[in-house]
Amino acid sequence: MNQPAEPLAKHPTPREVVRMLDTYIVGQDKAKRAVAIALRNRYRRMFVEPELKDEIAPKNILMIGPTGVGKTEISRRLAKLMNAPFLKVEASKFTEVGYVGRDVDSIIRDLARVAVNQGREEERQKVLERARHLAEERVLDLLVGPLRPAQKAGREEAERFATPEEPQSSTRERFRQLLRDGKLSQRFVEMELKEAAGPMVEIFAAQGLEELDTNLRDMLSQLMPKKSKRKKVLVPEALEMLTEEEAERLIDMQKVQKTAIDLMENSGIVFIDEIDKIAGREGVGGPDVSREGVQRDLLPLVEGTSVSTKYGVIHTDHILFIAAGAFHTSKPSDLIPEFQGRFPIRVELEALTQADFVRILSETRNALVRQYQALLATEGVTLIFEPSAIEEIAKIASEINENTENIGARRLHTVMEKLLEEVSFAAPEMAGVEVKIDNQYVISKLADIVKDRDLTRYIL
Repeated sequence: MNQPAEPLAKHPTPREVVRMLDTYIVGQDKAKRAVAIALRNRYRRMFVEPELKDEIAPKNILMIGPTGVGKTEISRRLAKLMNAPFLKVEASKFTEVGYVGRDVDSIIRDLARVAVNQGREEERQKVLERARHLAEERVLDLLVGPLRPAQKAGREEAERFATPEEPQSSTRERFRQLLRDGKLSQRFVEMELKEAAGPMVEIFAAQGLEELDTNLRDMLSQLMPKKSKRKKVLVPEALEMLTEEEAERLIDMQKVQKTAIDLMENSGIVFIDEIDKIAGREGVGGPDVSREGVQRDLLPLVEGTSVSTKYGVIHTDHILFIAAGAFHTSKPSDLIPEFQGRFPIRVELEALTQADFVRILSETRNALVRQYQALLATEGVTLIFEPSAIEEIAKIASEINENTENIGARRLHTVMEKLLEEVSFAAPEMAGVEVKIDNQYVISKLADIVKDRDLTRYIL
């Protein structure tokens, strides 16, 4: 049996995953435990005998809870923790085959694109140092002329000769040092830029044929001759452009695609939001037929099927699907039985309280207070939030959620924006100023709006 490079003990335990999620997300312990177990099961599956390994399907999760309580954020943070391809889609954007709208197979095609782009970026970081060295040599060629081996033996031979250990001419080395010191940043060099000529014909693909549209565009762009023109650019810009060009040339895209698709098939996560919007309701006709059709179209993806993409055939058997919805006007049992059965883990997320808002404002790693302090610090303005101010902001946000539509933690963003509107506007003229925010400051800025119920609906 082929064992993974790292033993199971090297991967985070469910308790460690929950602890990591706690640094970004307040509360929702049940949901955190559910995704932590799902993640650990993925690691466990890597160590199972091959005969049984393919039979172990991921336990998909259905999250039930109001908007703004952390459903999407939990899934996104989990994907970052796993370094796994992640895609968020909205169920309401899809329609059953035959209707106008996107077909569900585009979910897998989009996830494949995310996985390949993620893999390309990782590979790019690995070759970046080598690419920078090659780009530096090409810039020096433009500044002081090419090396003789490059003139005689072509580009590949030039790369072999152009190593850091090779002693270069004193002029070339002098310019190399000037380039590294940034003393040539105002100098121009003339270089040849290639531009891919786009097809003159616009392609309109029918619903369900988006991949054909993309493939035709790629094929036509390769067939069309590439235009090139000479242009003068600043040395730093030339260095950046040549570094990108060399990095793309050094990346083995076949290897990247193969690795990315394998990672996607075994670790990919699809988050389907607004799943309650495609749940049929008893005694309601009309659109329910299409809603049920979308569920039936999604069913093969969740159960496990093969989808053709530009990167080859992708199997969805081991992709983790996390569905989420508020279910205000419908309930999970309104989903078709087959679809319900494919989401065995159900987690109910709780509405956020005033105490939760206080923690979101001040305790998490990406706390809103820290974000605003960092933003205004760039203008030289120091924001100081007193504990009483944070309590008052949380109280106001909680009251507005109770009296109007409950949008969860998103309410904090609207309250904070209104609270700091004047400071944000005048910040460029306030360099060196220290702004102290206490509960009285908060009340003076927001009290009138909060009291006026009609005004609150429009502003906060």
